[in-house]
Amino acid sequence: MTPINSYIDHTLLKPTATLTDIRSLCEEAKKYEFFSVCVNGYYVPICEDLLRDSKVRICSVIGFPLGTMSSRTKMFEAEDAISNGADEIDMVMNLGLLKSDKLNWLENEIASVKNIIGIKILKVIIETCYLSADEISIASKIVESAGADYVKTSTGFGPKGASLEVVSEIKKSISSEMKIKASGGIKDFITAKAYIDLGVSRIGTSSGIAILNGEKSLL
Repeated sequence: MTPINSYIDHTLLKPTATLTDIRSLCEEAKKYEFFSVCVNGYYVPICEDLLRDSKVRICSVIGFPLGTMSSRTKMFEAEDAISNGADEIDMVMNLGLLKSDKLNWLENEIASVKNIIGIKILKVIIETCYLSADEISIASKIVESAGADYVKTSTGFGPKGASLEVVSEIKKSISSEMKIKASGGIKDFITAKAYIDLGVSRIGTSSGIAILNGEKSLL
């Protein structure tokens, strides 16, 4: 089995995060060999400096956390993050336009961001707590059709994060080529392992160390 630490995007997106917190995040990511750190755009160049000699990647969020800013704004955020050293982008979908049946518009927006970042990884957050099962399916298919790399469940700022039922709905809506990132409320090893067993390729969490300690406690 692939080590669980390599699934984890070690995440700190709190508005009150300090520079000291960001430095600690990066040191923890290096120590525990997490796949990436996930931070707001301002902190990308700081993380790039701190992680330059490590294998830890840098993920930045755009259109976060509501997804309702203009496409031009999202494109600028993505370009700025990549130019500052980000390896991956987690972008929030505009759910109001999904519910307004502006599906082509949404697909074009995602495709435009993917075009900006090229071979870099694009994950699209569909904030599933606000969607019906049918809407989750439609949103997931739009994300794949637009050329993104992952469907991501949640920002962590909504009233509910990931669930196994939601991930199952996403999984049956997309091809085997697409990947899934589960995030929001994943705080222990048993829960994280359940998502991995279901087929997710990445887990977004601020509890990565606790998850690893839980794994060790079961050995």
